[in-house]
Amino acid sequence: MTSERERRFVGPRRGQLIFALGFVGLSVLLISQITTQTQWVERSKLFAQPRFWPGVGLLGMVGLAGLHLYRLPWWRNTRYDWWEARKWLTVLEYTGWFMGYVLLVPVLGYLPVSLVFVPALAWRMGYRDRRMMWISVGFALAVVILFKSLLGVKIPGGAIYEYLPGALRSFFILYL
Repeated sequence: MTSERERRFVGPRRGQLIFALGFVGLSVLLISQITTQTQWVERSKLFAQPRFWPGVGLLGMVGLAGLHLYRLPWWRNTRYDWWEARKWLTVLEYTGWFMGYVLLVPVLGYLPVSLVFVPALAWRMGYRDRRMMWISVGFALAVVILFKSLLGVKIPGGAIYEYLPGALRSFFILYL
């Protein structure tokens, strides 16, 4: 049974309560950590304090998230709310892919990791035919050549490069 206030709500309903509760929780967690992450400097003006503006921002987050939660016209979750929350959590998969990439580059090197991860991500995103796999390998190779050789971006060479013979090791560290 829905109330008049619930029926008059304009906008998407699914996930609102979960979002509001999560945002209030995150805001309270962040404001509780402000004393360990910032400092108060003696003999400094209020607006120049390192803790002042982060505190203003975090207090605003807590207040506005609490207001959002308070103004919600309903206080129960449906299965659609949980479906929406599951959609939000799918982004964590790509965070895992990125962290794996970042952790493996210093060990195996920029080129080998790129040549594995780009086609793997293309496969994961649904591009599974042979042509797309070759395009993804070519793209990975082009990105490595562009960043390391042409733009001269300093990306550390992989630890595995140390096992290569002298001149080849130098080439791989500098250009691949």
